Amino acid sequence: MWTDRLILAAVVAVAVGPAASAADPPQKLNVLYVVADDLRTDLGCYGGPAETPTLDALARRGVRFSAAYCQQALCNPSRSSFLTGKRPDDLHLWHNGTHFRETSPDVVTLPQWFKARGYVTRGVGKIFHNWHTKEKGDRRSWSADEFLHYANHGDDLPMVKGALPPNTAGMFDRTYTAAPLCERRDVPDDAYYDGRVAAEAVRVLGEVKDGPFFLAVGFWKPHAPFNAPRKYWDLYDRAALSPLDPSRPTAAPELAFHDGRELRGVPPKQMTFTADQAAEIRHGYLANISYLDAQLARVLAALDRHRLTENTLVVFHGDHGYHLGEHGLWGKTSNFERDARVPLLLVPPKCEQAGKTAGGPVELLDLFPSVCDLAGVEPPTGLAGVSLAPAVADVTKAVKGAAFTQHPRPAYFDRTAKRVPDAMGYSVRTPAVRYTEWRDWEEGRLLAAELYDHRDDPNETMNRVDAPPSVEALEAAKAALHEQFPPGTPPSRR
Repeated sequence: MWTDRLILAAVVAVAVGPAASAADPPQKLNVLYVVADDLRTDLGCYGGPAETPTLDALARRGVRFSAAYCQQALCNPSRSSFLTGKRPDDLHLWHNGTHFRETSPDVVTLPQWFKARGYVTRGVGKIFHNWHTKEKGDRRSWSADEFLHYANHGDDLPMVKGALPPNTAGMFDRTYTAAPLCERRDVPDDAYYDGRVAAEAVRVLGEVKDGPFFLAVGFWKPHAPFNAPRKYWDLYDRAALSPLDPSRPTAAPELAFHDGRELRGVPPKQMTFTADQAAEIRHGYLANISYLDAQLARVLAALDRHRLTENTLVVFHGDHGYHLGEHGLWGKTSNFERDARVPLLLVPPKCEQAGKTAGGPVELLDLFPSVCDLAGVEPPTGLAGVSLAPAVADVTKAVKGAAFTQHPRPAYFDRTAKRVPDAMGYSVRTPAVRYTEWRDWEEGRLLAAELYDHRDDPNETMNRVDAPPSVEALEAAKAALHEQFPPGTPPSRR
């Protein structure tokens, strides 16, 4: 374990360093790049409660990153960030309603970079954020039109032949746009979006198998609504789920929280979930994960069937985490660990570190240089991240000392009359602590701060900024945060 003094030296040295390439790039590989929506680290291979045999097997083939973090816990900013290798502040993009091409028209995306280097690039499902924006997807990134990329989660209604089986989820009558928030029907997998995404990905693999290809597959789950086919609900005993602790962290500032409107509704017409309703949502979320896992199995089986596994890099990760009542929060849009942390698997062929875990902090924006390095493609200059290829070669090797996440307040400021934030929360995660500063949007002055010591408080139950257990750990984290986001520059002027 690093000492706090070594952490301070490491985070300042690498927090804003340039992208690093692997010393000996491997032979050019195909890329299967898989993204899940709203997926926190509930997978079996992360010690979570979800039944995920496919992802567990995939983790045994590659390297699992136990401390991977998104750059903002909201679909559009997160996806725009990791697909361009830029931070939300670099893109001036912190909400769902603006396409990254509006703020950064000439930025090069990860699939676009591969396309320019002779790859056939295809996008199936939700890759770029695709709702509320003028531009739909990013056609210039792909060699052919995208599939099922522009839609609304709430329109994911079951499509079946004949009579629709009854919905046996019934703790409450609430919709998520057009769909029931919880839906448990005995229908085929292809009745919903993700089954059709898997089927199309299998079909596209047959088209591009002669390679080299970059196939991105974006699954819509486990994002709400919680409507996986019934057989995935039946994998779980609701009574056996771990109890929910909805308590807020002691001494946490009000700015750290939000109203959970994604699931609870927009104030003043909001629901407060009963214990039974909360349990049904949590049950449905796990069912959605298992449904996603089964669809991934179909895609990986097709990869094997076409004898592509031995020359294909497989990447799997979530776009950000999620709260299911913990801290009193529902949905994403916070800087807490459950929203910021994501599962990340990097699986090159014949991985020498197969089944091992890289424990140092990494960021999703590190994926652009990492995928390039691991696939044998020279990465572009000017990326904000660093390559994770050294950690794939040796999981004991730390590639950076800290990971950064941010989120504005109000969480959905673009839907307010003012349409600009009041504050921005900047958060840093070192191996020891999470430290967050909430700064005034216009002036940059400090409004509130948080410190959670993960060495003895992994669930972030107590803000210790006023009485830090280790002043050295706090100062190390603060130095990293100020190096990345200098306090002298207000968020509005970045």
